[in-house]
Amino acid sequence: MAAAQKKADRKAATSLQAHISFLASDKLEGRRTGTPGEKLAADYIASQMKQAGLTPAEGDDYLQEFIVRQGRETAPAAKLVINNTALTAKQFVPLPFSASKAATGEVLPGVNEPDNLWTLNVKELEEEASPHANPIDIYLAAAKDAEQNKAKGVVFFNGKESYANVSKWLDEKVKPLSIPVLWVNEEGSKILSDEKANGFQISLNVAFQNSKRTGTNVIGTIDNNAPTTIIIGAHYDHLGYGEDENSLATDKAIHNGADDNASGTAALLELGRMLKASKNKKSNYVFIAFSGEELGLFGSKYYTQHHSLDFKKVNYMINMDMVGRLDNSKGLQIGGIGTSPSWGGILKAALPKDLKVTYDSSGTGPSDHTSFYRADIPVLFLFTGTHSDYHKPSDDADKINIDGELRVIKLVYDIIETSAKQEKLMFIKTKEMQMGSSTRFSVTLGIMPDYTYSEGGVRADGVSDNKPAKKAGLQAGDVIIQLGSLPVKDLEDYMKALATFKPGDKTTVKVKRGATEKTFDITF
Repeated sequence: MAAAQKKADRKAATSLQAHISFLASDKLEGRRTGTPGEKLAADYIASQMKQAGLTPAEGDDYLQEFIVRQGRETAPAAKLVINNTALTAKQFVPLPFSASKAATGEVLPGVNEPDNLWTLNVKELEEEASPHANPIDIYLAAAKDAEQNKAKGVVFFNGKESYANVSKWLDEKVKPLSIPVLWVNEEGSKILSDEKANGFQISLNVAFQNSKRTGTNVIGTIDNNAPTTIIIGAHYDHLGYGEDENSLATDKAIHNGADDNASGTAALLELGRMLKASKNKKSNYVFIAFSGEELGLFGSKYYTQHHSLDFKKVNYMINMDMVGRLDNSKGLQIGGIGTSPSWGGILKAALPKDLKVTYDSSGTGPSDHTSFYRADIPVLFLFTGTHSDYHKPSDDADKINIDGELRVIKLVYDIIETSAKQEKLMFIKTKEMQMGSSTRFSVTLGIMPDYTYSEGGVRADGVSDNKPAKKAGLQAGDVIIQLGSLPVKDLEDYMKALATFKPGDKTTVKVKRGATEKTFDITF
């Protein structure tokens, strides 16, 4: 029996390695939602589900498409030329209230005249604006003023915003002005900031086009004609080259996302194979590989609103996100245990005694189980913790702890087996934890929180290069206990405090470093 089990474990380990190696390969270019790499990953997952004997959720198709974004983007006809230098498409963005037209003019530094193009320094505008003003409102007010003063068009420079953030403004529903209005990035700003220049010969054209970004969930099922269904999920999308400004690295290389979340996707596929072969037929199963998670849980939100299941017959949902770096000193974090009174007994019976576990009761968090919790379904969230490769190009397949991941998969299998001995689980509402993808921040401190830490404050598992925390002097292992005037007792406090700041704000952060407390000055 022991020999048979070892053989089964070797087979499972080989399958996990193969799945992760493919999904985290450069060929898939980081599996960014809506890209050819995401489509390659979706096709692979669907083929593996079919090979495991899972049936498509709807008809003969495993794929469920959804729209992530439908709006406007800069058209190829748009252009900006300053002193015979043509800026690239990534160096300027037409603002959402811009007219679609061309304009030319010769502008003197710091001089804005009627019947000519205007160049406006955003830093100067911000000094005169309310500190609580929405950035886009500052731009709009200045552009309206230029329009009223008969400007032919406006070019804004020296703004704090990134190209990606300004591009998102194009989805705003704003009445267009009668003049073209552009924002330029750092490179364009350097040209227009040159006070020694004799003048700027500017030629511009604003043109928009409709855009649509589509993601794909992959769904397989096991129908045992049982009265209840268990949903098992993991997101498979990642960051691509970091184009969506969600990378913690400064270089725009391929982010392969081996742990985040090729590991969870591989576990999903292996569990599909194991449960298809299981003699336990007391539940039906739905296996979902979500996309759009990194952008804000788009795939799981869409599924919970567009499905053919009777959700009243869904027993619970288990989500696996980053389960490939099990470290015995940190152990495993299991979230969602407060979503049903049955979880305590089930976990006590299923957990091996030699596995260190940290619990979190909340049904919400920075991953796809949140969408199912909001549909009144009990959830569990399994997670082996952050690390220094989180959201960086260095999250590669050779760093995955395959044996550790296999332990996590066996635990999920045992949880399912144990729960089969009970009636359908009761759902309970829990404390909400708004963080990660479900919360909107305009700034980042640049730490990787240790989600398994529960001794008060937020411990930095890592500190990202060229971010405010690193520049201020914070180190991995520091425990943040105060941000500005706000005390930080846990991750929820930290996220709420972070959300109160905007780019350019200065504050302090107080940390515990060993037995001492230190205070650092921070500039966001």
